[in-house]
Amino acid sequence: MKLNELRTKRWFKILTNKYILTLSLFIIWMLFIDTNSWLIHHELNQDIEELEQNKQYYIKEIAKDKATFKTLNDSVEIERFARENYFMKRPNEEVYIIEYEDSLQQN
Repeated sequence: MKLNELRTKRWFKILTNKYILTLSLFIIWMLFIDTNSWLIHHELNQDIEELEQNKQYYIKEIAKDKATFKTLNDSVEIERFARENYFMKRPNEEVYIIEYEDSLQQN
């Protein structure tokens, strides 16, 4: 195709319009190149969602810890908690931990 034939095409006239070219460059600039581009906003939105999920997780954990703390008001409850979770023992007492084969991690 020669240049003169190409210039007579309707789509070529539309694409070479100075306003269309300026608008397309502006859109490309704003979407990809600018410091406040769409890509950066998308990454920041993902970070915000991740932080909100972490916030919900920690709120649930705090509620769970508060419930545990309320049950540990009595010294008997504190002793039971320490024995079950930290394998603590009384003086002159032995603690045996029984692990079943199906509960062990296989590597």
